[in-house]
This record gives sequence, C-alpha cells and structure tokens, in this order.
Amino acid sequence: MATRWGIVSAGLISNDFVGALKALPEGEHRVVAVAARSLESAKKFASKYGVEKAYGSYDELARDPNVEVVYIGTIQTQHLPVASLMIQAGKHVLCEKPLCMNVKEVKQLIQLAKEKKVFLMEAVWSRFFPVYQELTRRIQSGEIGDVVQVICSFGKSIEDVTRMVRRETGGGATLDLGLYTVQFTTLVMGGDKPQKVLACGHLNDNVNYPMWAPESLESSSGKYESLLPKTGHIFNFENSQGLMYEAVEVRRCLNEGLLESPVMTHKESLTNAEVMEKMRTQVGVKFDQDD
Repeated sequence: MATRWGIVSAGLISNDFVGALKALPEGEHRVVAVAARSLESAKKFASKYGVEKAYGSYDELARDPNVEVVYIGTIQTQHLPVASLMIQAGKHVLCEKPLCMNVKEVKQLIQLAKEKKVFLMEAVWSRFFPVYQELTRRIQSGEIGDVVQVICSFGKSIEDVTRMVRRETGGGATLDLGLYTVQFTTLVMGGDKPQKVLACGHLNDNVNYPMWAPESLESSSGKYESLLPKTGHIFNFENSQGLMYEAVEVRRCLNEGLLESPVMTHKESLTNAEVMEKMRTQVGVKFDQDD
C-alpha cells in the first residue's frame, strides 16, 4: 500500500520534494493532498503534480482522513504551530529543517509527538544520501580511524534569498544552512555534544560540492560514488532529487511502526538545536520565539 502524503505549503522546497518522489517506484508514495495559504496556489500545485485534493488552509488538510503523513515545507517560523496542528490531528510528520526556532520549541514538539504517538522526523535530508551512509559505515568500521576533530566547510551565497537575511523569518546562516555543518559534526561524533563549536565556511575547487547533498565521498579507503537519478524534473535547489531518500526512510519507519528514525533521531534534533542556539546567542542573535 502506498504511503499517503499531504503537502503543507506550495513553495519551492515542497515542489522539489514532490518532484523527487517521482524518482521512486510507482505505488510506494502517493500525494493525496496539498494545502497552501491560498486556494489558488494549492490548486496550481495540485494541477502541476496530479495531486488529488487542494486546500486553501492547513486546517482542512489536517482534517483529511486520507492523509497519513505530512511533509511541512513552510518557513521555519511556522514549523512549531503547523507541525503541532498536524500532530494533534494524528498525522505523522516530516518537517523541514530546522525542526523549530529554538531548543524550547524543539522539546515542545517532540513531547507532543510522543504524547500523540505519531512519527516525527526533522527533514535533514543529507543523512539519507548513500554517500552519508557510506561515510557512517567507514567511521564505524574504523577505516578512517579515531575521529578527534571535524572540520566541515560550507559555501553558498544567500544574499539573494530574502527570508535568509531577515531576522523575523528566522534568517541568518545558522538555522538554515549552518544546520548542515552541525548535523555533519554530530553524525561523525556519534551523536555526542561538542564541548566547543567553531563555525566557518569557504568554497573552492578542492571541496566536494554540495556537501549537504553529495554524490561522492573520498577518504583513505578510496572513493565512493552514488549518482542521483535523472528524472527530467526541473528542481529549484541543487541535487533535490535526493529528497527521495528521506521519503524512503519515512515509509520504512511507518511500515515498521517506528515513531522516530534511528538515522535522524529526536535526540540528535535536540542536540543540533542546542548547538545552534549557543552559536547564535553568543553573537547576539535573538528571535521573537526566544521570549
């Protein structure tokens, strides 16, 4: 039986997520509904992707009994209220990263999911790429040796993305892009919390790019490559075909009755949130949600 998805928000990342589902075997994933802030946007999205129902409010989608799991692609300031709405309605949730704006909100959302006994996962799509899986295997097998330091570089211009430079929309490098380097560090260090965090970034020809959605890995034990499928779909962001990997994980977890993914656990979402909160507060960044 197909996993029945509801899509919350008809924005760019939601377009890419649904486009990525097209690369998976037919019959495994079915988008049954989409909700946007306007019915017109939802209908346009539904027409483009062959979605069965279009709603002009998130509440309507939450009440749809045919929706099994929800993908939330709203702006991050809306993650807590929208995800809470869906969880209260008994829907499983895959919520775009960052899961919430701060540690307090992350704890609140995880607790709600546990109380309602529904699946919740932060959509850190990087974790589910075959390259990341191979990296994990090499670390755990000892091929790389004992890891004592992690240096992770990320380079991408954000000046032209308005929401990422405005405080009221959760802007800045930390929550949106910085999460990729933080989650990479916690992955390599086995989920341990780092005692000290130093963040920096640069881009040059010697860095496998993009590190958050990689197709290759190089280490002392050799090169590993896993190319993304060519679907013909025009994506908004680099290597967004790879969003399919997290969808596969959600389906696997639901079929096995799991309430969280062992690859991207609630504990790691909380650790990432704690690290990012320390980073931004040290440089004086405060959001309205922190009050």
